[in-house]
Amino acid sequence: MRSSNLWYKSAIIYELDLRTFSDSNGDGWGDFGGLIQKLDYIASLGCTCIWLKPFNPSPLRDGGYDVTDYYGVDARVGNPGAFVEFMEEAASRGLAVITELVANHTSIDHPWFVEAASDIDSELRDFYIWRDEPESAEDSPERITFAGDDTSVWQRHEASDQYYLHRFYSHEPDLNNGDGRVQEEMCRILAYYLRLGVSGFRIDAAPYVAEKAAGHPELDGPHDYLRRLRSFATSRRPDVVLMAEADVEPEGLDEYFGDGDEMNLLLNFLLSQYLFLALAEGSADPLHELLDVMPRAPRDAHYANFLRNHDELDLERLSEDQRMVVMESFAPDPDMRIFGRGIRRRVAPMLGGDRRRLRLAHSLLFSMPGTPIIYYGDEIGMGEDLGLEERQPVRTPMQWSSDHNGGFSAASASDLHLPPISEGPFSYSRVNVADQQGQPDSMLNWMRRLINVRKQARPIFSGDWRVLETGDPAVFALGYEHEGEVLATYHNLSAHETTVKLADIGAMSHLVDLFSDDSYDSPKPDSHELSVNARGFRWLEGRRDENQG
Repeated sequence: MRSSNLWYKSAIIYELDLRTFSDSNGDGWGDFGGLIQKLDYIASLGCTCIWLKPFNPSPLRDGGYDVTDYYGVDARVGNPGAFVEFMEEAASRGLAVITELVANHTSIDHPWFVEAASDIDSELRDFYIWRDEPESAEDSPERITFAGDDTSVWQRHEASDQYYLHRFYSHEPDLNNGDGRVQEEMCRILAYYLRLGVSGFRIDAAPYVAEKAAGHPELDGPHDYLRRLRSFATSRRPDVVLMAEADVEPEGLDEYFGDGDEMNLLLNFLLSQYLFLALAEGSADPLHELLDVMPRAPRDAHYANFLRNHDELDLERLSEDQRMVVMESFAPDPDMRIFGRGIRRRVAPMLGGDRRRLRLAHSLLFSMPGTPIIYYGDEIGMGEDLGLEERQPVRTPMQWSSDHNGGFSAASASDLHLPPISEGPFSYSRVNVADQQGQPDSMLNWMRRLINVRKQARPIFSGDWRVLETGDPAVFALGYEHEGEVLATYHNLSAHETTVKLADIGAMSHLVDLFSDDSYDSPKPDSHELSVNARGFRWLEGRRDENQG
């Protein structure tokens, strides 16, 4: 495999929702025209890839994941021609594009389901999973994904007097991924977007997709369907990326990498949970625990790391005690929580807008093994609107300026897809791109520097890594090495300045600070100590002394 096929290992991914990013025609909805106008901004951050949330026609009962036409474009955000223009403009700036493959379910308004539900003898009936009774133990999942919204994963369809399966909302019937025709349709969708220049796909709800594929007679096991998708996509574009949403137990993650024939990237839900636990406790122990339980990615694959994304911060993989520590620290009020196990807040308000903690958290993210993802607006420290329902608080319009609607749209407030944050310390009058552009030490310009450093730090995405001993339980340190180049990162999670051991990388020469929270004296060649400020960090680079192996 050519090295260019591994482009995703050194990528910086920027996740955005078209509908809330930038409105070019003043109708209150973000659109492809607005996104095209902001591509230079994304490129100026140093990002190399855009992860685009669903833009297909949808009743928007679930943020666009309730698709009614996989090949179409929601008329409120553009048309197929606008999508093609966006792809060409992104390519001209060297930006790859990852879109969504919602392979687990459709909307009840999708023509497939409308026909399947209208006639029990329809050829499309088997595109979905039907039962005469909802208590079918062999197929009935253990729990509802969105606890509290529905009382069962089986929904009765009045006209046919049968029940259909839905692992998510009742308006999102699950596709029967064990049906060969469904698999063929998904491959056609891949082929369509690959022909239009897409570089990869996020596989939504990958565990459920795999689970239901087990019934296909030509498949040896559930993961054969995911391997089929990878094989099909790779045959058309060798450098294609499949990024799985696979929030499973740590021991099950290896299955999604396969033997280099399944997922290139796995969204790292474990990292976000343990990282916030470490921040809450002021201790590196949770991060050590994370790396103990998390399988290492194969050389041709990577984890996709994030602090927050468009959904809730799901704390399911933590123990009950650990979960409560995070909840009490970052979501003390009941309206900040969701589904009994998640937090519906953005990073900046979770950390109280504290500049040192925000920079520490992002430095940690970018220093971990894997490909970093930035959720739109986090680069300026955007907040959330807890007055919005369910997971909507973190999906408010991008704050471009202090102008009307934060510069997102010229529309009146009543016409906006979602309202911008107009009050409080995270309002668009206080937190916006325009103001931060001209401030050398703003969150935005600091993020640009961090991204630039991460792109230079070749050992992170090309080398081997190991945990470094520090002698201080509050300091988390990693060492990377690639062809003699060495990088060591130190992060102090406590509120106290400290001095740590440097013995683990003592075999390096020309050790210098590459990036840090402050101006430190460079480590001396014969020193075995390193100072780190309270909630500070240091990225050190050097070369291994050839005389010491």
